[in-house]
Amino acid sequence: MSQYERKESAVRRILEGAQPAAVPPELFDEAVRRGGRSLRRRRALRRLLWLVLLAAAVAFTVWACAARPWVEPPSDTTPPLTRW
Repeated sequence: MSQYERKESAVRRILEGAQPAAVPPELFDEAVRRGGRSLRRRRALRRLLWLVLLAAAVAFTVWACAARPWVEPPSDTTPPLTRW
């Protein structure tokens, strides 16, 4: 018997065994309450991250418009004069 067949037979024995009792109603209510809180936290975190991303994009746009990094900076020295 291979390892796969042993695992499969173990799973079949577990599934064919007695079914667990029903979940108590107070446990269900607690799970729903905690799940709702978790979803609200996740949603708030996602909105905060989108807000930070938007603020970073706006800050980069303002910086790029003010600094204009694509323009070549003016030369600090004058070219040498060769002809008089």
